Amino acid sequence: MSLLDLIIAPAYAEGAESAGAGALGGLPFLVIMFVLMYFLLIRPQQKRAKEHKVLLEELKKGDEVVTNGGVVGKVTTVDESFATLEIADGVVVKVQKQGINQKLPKGSAKI
Repeated sequence: MSLLDLIIAPAYAEGAESAGAGALGGLPFLVIMFVLMYFLLIRPQQKRAKEHKVLLEELKKGDEVVTNGGVVGKVTTVDESFATLEIADGVVVKVQKQGINQKLPKGSAKI
């Protein structure tokens, strides 16, 4: 017994009959983990992306929206990839449609 054996435990080889069972034993765990990750992470993200896409497609003049930066405004014009928002009397900004986060109920924005 050397000094190294006290620090690091020696590793001994296992029997050949247990090697096949160990490799197959981890497969159900991996499948369960993938299914769990799908239902907890991937599926909800796809649902949110689909809802955001519908929101942007239905955007029209007069809608009150909030941008990703927190700016509240009323939509004055909408084109293919940009929307123009009035954020105060006489203050108009042009934003990308992807930057619009949510639609507010009518009368929420005091402009």
